[in-house]
Amino acid sequence: MSEKRSTTYRDAGVDIDQGNAFVQGIKSIVGATHQRGVLNELGGFASFFSIDKNSYTNPVLVSSTDGVGTKLAVAIRCRKHDTIGIDLVAMCVNDIVVSGAKPLYFLDYFAVGKLEPEVGIEIIKGIAEGCRQAKCALVGGETAEMPGLYRAGDYDLAGFVTGIVDRDDIIDGSDIKVGNKIIGLASNGLHANGYSLVRKICFDDLGLEVTDFVGPLGVTLGEELLRPTRIYVQPVLNVIKNFKINGMVHNTGGGFYDNVPRVLPNGCKAVINRSAWPTPPIFAFLAEQGGVAEAEMFRTFNMGIGFMVIVDERSLNDVLHQFTALGERPYYIGEVASCADGEPPVELIG
Repeated sequence: MSEKRSTTYRDAGVDIDQGNAFVQGIKSIVGATHQRGVLNELGGFASFFSIDKNSYTNPVLVSSTDGVGTKLAVAIRCRKHDTIGIDLVAMCVNDIVVSGAKPLYFLDYFAVGKLEPEVGIEIIKGIAEGCRQAKCALVGGETAEMPGLYRAGDYDLAGFVTGIVDRDDIIDGSDIKVGNKIIGLASNGLHANGYSLVRKICFDDLGLEVTDFVGPLGVTLGEELLRPTRIYVQPVLNVIKNFKINGMVHNTGGGFYDNVPRVLPNGCKAVINRSAWPTPPIFAFLAEQGGVAEAEMFRTFNMGIGFMVIVDERSLNDVLHQFTALGERPYYIGEVASCADGEPPVELIG
């Protein structure tokens, strides 16, 4: 009678050896993002980061977590995975720089049904590039292989960032007052918001493929939809060194109508001149082809403005000039006005 073969974890779809090899394969990619403060290499149970106490009087740690949403489905559809990690980092670091915080370190969570090392390495390369742009260290993460939970080829990503700011330097919008001016920094297109609606319009309703060239966009649909989210960290931190900033907004999910009110004090509203900046063609394409009303567009998408900075009137031109010198495309898009009880906190004009 033959002896029954022992069942292994690999038989159930999880290859521990391949996972270990994957970690070894990305060590150099991750290590290239390390900077002063990182105390250990990838592979331990936890990561260590030392705070430079001489640089801060009363340091406060600032943290955020986010994902990429269904933009992942577009990356999978395009079979292009080397930029989606930039989006992941951007969605996290742009959130904490709103408060004036400098990102210190980043961790990722990569979940997949069956690990394909080549795909995984491309994803990590994108995450490392995002960390390079934000000047923060990729110190670790988790790769979870979960057969039966994800379909073949599918994966999910989440990111976690920790930053630092002196308590007295926290920017929380409390200094915003009537008469302040609003500067908008140009987006790179859709960034990583509204993709469930985008996919419904483009794939379900119009029947387009990612390889289709779309005349109004000047590129293939896949190229347009995979433009990575802009990372505003370094330009913003540079401006903060020289000018007083009263408030900032990362214009992500919820668009203008949901994000701007998050920093406005009671009694204030934002009056946005919608004709003050050029809107990338993708937004007109979606509105026209999908029959999406303007209010819905401004609540779902960034409409060409990925980040907002609120300053005193006397600083407006100087801040605009510095952002331009730093390679950004800034626009004077509106101002802060008084808001009566019951009045909407965001008003679009123009």
